[in-house]
Amino acid sequence: MLTTYWCEYAQLDDRTVPGVRVVVAGDRISAVEPGAVPDPTDQRLAGVVLPGLANAHSHAFHRALRGRTHDRGGTFWTWRERMYAVAGRLDPDGYLALARATYAEMALAGVTCVGEFHYLHHPPGGGRYTDPNVMSEALIQAADDAGVRLTLLDACYVSGGLERTGHLPLDDVQLRFSDGDAEGWAARVAMLPERPGLRIGAAVHSVRAVPAEQLTPIARAAAGRPLHVHLSEQPAENEACVGYYGSTPNRLLADHGVLGPDTTAVHATHLAGDEITALGSSGSAVCACPSTEADLADGVGAFRRLRDAGSPLCLGSDQHAITDLLAEAQLLEAHERLITGERGRFRPAELVQALTVAGSRALGWPDAGRIAPGQCADLVAVRTDSPRTAGCIPEQLVLAAAAADVHTVVAGGRVVVSEGRHALGDVGRLLTEAIAPLWGDA
Repeated sequence: MLTTYWCEYAQLDDRTVPGVRVVVAGDRISAVEPGAVPDPTDQRLAGVVLPGLANAHSHAFHRALRGRTHDRGGTFWTWRERMYAVAGRLDPDGYLALARATYAEMALAGVTCVGEFHYLHHPPGGGRYTDPNVMSEALIQAADDAGVRLTLLDACYVSGGLERTGHLPLDDVQLRFSDGDAEGWAARVAMLPERPGLRIGAAVHSVRAVPAEQLTPIARAAAGRPLHVHLSEQPAENEACVGYYGSTPNRLLADHGVLGPDTTAVHATHLAGDEITALGSSGSAVCACPSTEADLADGVGAFRRLRDAGSPLCLGSDQHAITDLLAEAQLLEAHERLITGERGRFRPAELVQALTVAGSRALGWPDAGRIAPGQCADLVAVRTDSPRTAGCIPEQLVLAAAAADVHTVVAGGRVVVSEGRHALGDVGRLLTEAIAPLWGDA
């Protein structure tokens, strides 16, 4: 069965084109017709239609922290204490409810594919569920319910941290993150089959959490799949790595075969000039998470320089301080302006590329992120008549629009959001019901 959409404007690669008909067969785009006149049988999409947005870095359970961590000041390290407290309270049912609502909020913002950096594997205290992947299955079910594709970036987590004297033992909360070693991690992940709408990827949590001797086995187990890693998010991480290994995190990962075209470095905030060149030369992508990097006072990465060095650039909402990838793109450009004193560091079309095709490829979906025949049928219609967007020219909408301006989302041929409402209903209520028990509010 064919469905035809007539787009007032559509983003076709680096061009915003008026009057485009998109023909959808099943979950794929079968034809794209620029210069089309609307037909009575077309479903009309007003505004600018973008390809589906790819959220390349998510920790779904962090959504429970929004609006609850701003009263004590501190740093990333003190924020982490409250994050660990939430991590210790989740069970499979609670995780399913929270992730379902979190992914539905993403869909409302135009996200059709999410990369979940997942390390909440086992019961509190480090035992094992009867199904060792029941927490993963909760995420898989949540994404399916919310109507978004999922790349499960299953993270290996072995040690409790890194100091100049060496790796630390796992603390009580971290025990549930760990499979003991890379071999145990790989054996569990191998039990997860891919299925429609799902890719199974891998992650090195960080050089803090994975000792050097475990890195190569992870890279081998992940061969041919997306492999993500938190890289140089904090100066303390760099200092500890140099102090113990005599090497920066970037060099340590490179020496153990972690970097390469299938790899995405998340944050990459504190890199020296030669490391920027080396990371770009490896072909590794970089995922910027500007709202999280600002919220946690992490710093601002050299993202323009990284892209120019050869690293494809994508975007993620990470801890979901906000769930608005359009805002992430705007913050990416704003932070560049603040540190360089120059405007237009990223052209609008480059921001769209980071939001769509670059993120899709980093998550193992090379057939998504473009409005073109053969691609996944992902369409995101953004209003051009809201108080935020009225008067904007379509080509520059990405620098003005917000998640609230998304009115229709088609993901894999399925209408997930219509007239600004998710198919699951009241997403605010779903979030409230999932988050309140984690804080004793209900």
